[in-house]
Amino acid sequence: MLRQYELIDKVRSYDPTADEALLNRAYVYAMRMHGSQKRASGDPYFAHPIEVAGILTDYRLDTATIVTALLHDVIEDCPVSRADIDQLFGEEIGELVEGVTKLSQLEGNSEHTRQAENLRKFILAISKDVRVLMVKLADRLHNMRTLEFIKNPAKRERIARETLDIYAPLARSIGCHRICTELEELAFIHLNPVARDAIGRRLSALRQEQGGAVSVVSDEVLGKLAEGGVPARVFGREKHPFSIWRKLQRKSIGFSQLSDIYAFRVIVDSEEDCYRALGVIHRAWSSVPERFKDYISTPKRNNYRSIHTTVVGPRGMRIEMQIRTEAMDRVAEDGVAAHWRYKNESYGFDAEAQAAAGGRDPLVNLRHLVQLLEHGGDVDELVEHAKLEMFLDQVFVFTPKGRLVSLPRGAMPLDFAYAVHTDVGDTCIGVKVNGELRPLRTLLQNGDVVEVIRGAKPVVPPDWRSLTVTGRARSAIRRHIRQSEKDEFTRLGRATVEQTFERAGKRLADVSLRPALDRFATAAEDDLYEAVGRGRVTPTQVLDVVFPGLNAHDREAATAQRRIEGGAGARLYVRGSGLTQGLTLHFAPCCSPVPGDRIVGILDPEGAGLAVHTIDCATLAEYEDREEVWRDLQWTPEAERNTISRASLAATIKNAPGMLGQVCTVIGEAGGNIVNLRMHHRQRDFFDVDFDLEVKDAKHLTHIAAALRANPSVETVDRAKG
Repeated sequence: MLRQYELIDKVRSYDPTADEALLNRAYVYAMRMHGSQKRASGDPYFAHPIEVAGILTDYRLDTATIVTALLHDVIEDCPVSRADIDQLFGEEIGELVEGVTKLSQLEGNSEHTRQAENLRKFILAISKDVRVLMVKLADRLHNMRTLEFIKNPAKRERIARETLDIYAPLARSIGCHRICTELEELAFIHLNPVARDAIGRRLSALRQEQGGAVSVVSDEVLGKLAEGGVPARVFGREKHPFSIWRKLQRKSIGFSQLSDIYAFRVIVDSEEDCYRALGVIHRAWSSVPERFKDYISTPKRNNYRSIHTTVVGPRGMRIEMQIRTEAMDRVAEDGVAAHWRYKNESYGFDAEAQAAAGGRDPLVNLRHLVQLLEHGGDVDELVEHAKLEMFLDQVFVFTPKGRLVSLPRGAMPLDFAYAVHTDVGDTCIGVKVNGELRPLRTLLQNGDVVEVIRGAKPVVPPDWRSLTVTGRARSAIRRHIRQSEKDEFTRLGRATVEQTFERAGKRLADVSLRPALDRFATAAEDDLYEAVGRGRVTPTQVLDVVFPGLNAHDREAATAQRRIEGGAGARLYVRGSGLTQGLTLHFAPCCSPVPGDRIVGILDPEGAGLAVHTIDCATLAEYEDREEVWRDLQWTPEAERNTISRASLAATIKNAPGMLGQVCTVIGEAGGNIVNLRMHHRQRDFFDVDFDLEVKDAKHLTHIAAALRANPSVETVDRAKG
């Protein structure tokens, strides 16, 4: 544990103007507040915030952040309020401490929501001040270093999994490679110790085999650079076990097939020297095709800049080279923390100096994640989208005007369109890649020039979600689909309410719906209609509120069950993609669908409208190879709530006096109404009969069939179609 004077000396080593009195006060306050509290390891609890502060001094963070680290647990674990922190240490530190505290409190939530809500709060908090994230990452890093002291294996696994899924990717997204790597390695120890031990043994054997070769290669590369007049530092580094494990999984290869277990880093003085060093290395040794990446001219989204190349080097070894300047190396290791420095006699984050060095905004990834929140959606969607944004490698493509757009590897044209602007994505109807028309499922490659062909108005089919990988594109598509569904439910609700009012002898246009808006807590009429369309409010409830004294005859007429039929009225009962205005609907006689059946629409190419079939209808086999005529359909709440439909049952009954009467009685007692009856195949012991019935839905029909099967006079009962 750092002593008080040691912590202050570390801060003053990079910030001589640091407020020593403030640091002393925070150190003492943290020790006094945590008092006799103990950690799972048995150490005094106050050792934890002091170690967190020590981690942040390695990243040269400002005084306010170091003080926040010392105090980050006092609100949660001690009788201390935000007002107390404001009074003693100022509002800036109070706000930072409260931000970290809110994130910590989420860890007590249920397994289902904790990760998603944690991530949501993270993104919102760190979009205001990235120092909240730095403190939380340091906090998680120290907790992971002592994770073995937690006795509950399930809790250890949960914390390690959360670290690997959320914290390590967030550290990577702001370029903090050192923190990210250590978090991954510590989580790997607890999540898959067998695999880690196996990789560790292979690395140990490899060190004995090739350990001497690493220094020889370093010396030879350094000598070639010196001959070429490029001053440099050269050193080898070993790939970390988790990074090896991830690559083995991703590429489905064996350990012996990895060519980059050892990589060599070349550190030079300037950006120009990077390219000079590259020339010297490529002249000395043959480069491996398709293994060259220039992240200096096109930095990664977390602002990583370096030149990567693989060559067949000394002794015929395939070696990976990373060429960068000292400043690039610090950004590669420390990320956003590399941009704290002096400016105008104050110490803090200097985005201008970073941009002047050729990099981009180091917080661009976090701001991009914030955009995911704008489209709403449930918490599971947020986690899915954010993981996609944080985990995938990159591909660089260009607009026709030469603007560079970075996307995750595996991205398709719709991802590009939504990356340019949401409106561009919503109105996309086609795409040209390198001047040629290409399908929307085309995978984009580095260097592609992509031109989006736009339509006059937004059209976003639901199946577009399968043509995207970025969270931004998927969340925008979901938002558009939700809006389209809202419009559809609003139209359905309005039509249902109008029909209910007309059946009661009333006109919707002649009355005010204000009483219903107040009663059902809806802000506008469209919101009320949407609630009716979704089935949350019935049209009869609206009628009763608007006309509380309605006579019994009119109310009975309004609430009478409606028969489901084809034609214009079918839109009250069926909804789904492809139901354009003016398209007629009819229910296919080959399968006679009723509410509760899974249904699909088949578009008649000759203009006869849309036929509604059950999903298991035998007729659908004729359309298996004609994807363009299929439409996804669902029943509306109105169809499932207050309608009657016609369906048929085929039964085999014992041929004895009174048997048919018994069967009809069973059907009537089960709530079915017989509208037609046909007898055939009459034999001495049995005869077949077909019943045409009026039923409420598929469940009601199943109930009637079950009641018939329970009767001893009935041999078999099946639903008849066609």
